[in-house]
Amino acid sequence: MRGGCQRDIAAKIISKQADYVLALKGNQGALRKDTELYMKEQDAVYFADTTVTYHETVEKSHGRIETRKVTVCSDIEWLKARHNWPGLESIVMVQYCATLQDKTRSETRFYISSMTCDAEAHAKAIRDHRGIENGLHWVMDMVFRDDECRIRKGNAPANFTTIKHAASNMLRSVKGTQSLRLKRHLAAWDEDPLFQIIQG
Repeated sequence: MRGGCQRDIAAKIISKQADYVLALKGNQGALRKDTELYMKEQDAVYFADTTVTYHETVEKSHGRIETRKVTVCSDIEWLKARHNWPGLESIVMVQYCATLQDKTRSETRFYISSMTCDAEAHAKAIRDHRGIENGLHWVMDMVFRDDECRIRKGNAPANFTTIKHAASNMLRSVKGTQSLRLKRHLAAWDEDPLFQIIQG
């Protein structure tokens, strides 16, 4: 998702008097770079120059130990002035580490947030959102074989994803006990179920 599109989404969320926590990715340019640089510099000096809240969890699952440390900083007037992002109140750094036997995998993610609450509340919001994203990815892969899709050029991947999401929503809107995959196959095999899905 491009920065401009994400900015529009943030503005719409704020206009509905709701809050957002949005992941910062490479395509957001200066905002991502400024956030990452600031949080890493402050982390190196134990956040001595600013005020932050922390929340850390350690979980054991299937022999793997997962550690998540969430750090939230709301002392970001300089960042708000520089980027003028709708509703921006906090920046978040999530440091993740997973250890399985003698192998360790770690990564750091950054987020922007309209919330002023502490790190524990941000951690829950991020976890809930990732659960929704993972569930959606599972549906897209199981029903539409998304991971096997080889469409790569230009705007085609984004357009095709939009079509698949629309189709998924249409399949969900049809009452019945059949799975989404079966509903999709029925629509492909018979025009009557197809018309029923299209008409909602």
